[in-house]
Amino acid sequence: MRSKMSVNEKVRLFRELNQWSQEEMAERMNMSVAGYAKIERGETNISLHKLKQIASVLQIDLLDLLSTHDSGVILVGGENNQNHFRNNYYGNQSAELEVEKLKLELKHKDELLKQRENELETLRDIVNLLKQKMKD
Repeated sequence: MRSKMSVNEKVRLFRELNQWSQEEMAERMNMSVAGYAKIERGETNISLHKLKQIASVLQIDLLDLLSTHDSGVILVGGENNQNHFRNNYYGNQSAELEVEKLKLELKHKDELLKQRENELETLRDIVNLLKQKMKD
């Protein structure tokens, strides 16, 4: 059985559906990137005022963030470069949101793996330098 998406997961999903970075979203909300990132990670309680601001920036209904039921359709609105509204319809919300959530999780895990690989390479370099220094 699939668990319901939390508010912070929905905020991240809607931001990524708009193809905005956390930096862009934080700027649109007039807040720090670190503060916004805490919202997406669920590390802070979000006030009703802040939720309304998020919904406004994302151009979605506040209820889309707060709803706990599967409505079957999500409407994500935004403006394109010609100032015409574009709408993306996502039918079968439970499946689509789950796919998007899994894609985001996979992307995040790939980023973590890459970071770990870089850390491992750095540690190998340090070990080699220490070995070389011991020989001298």
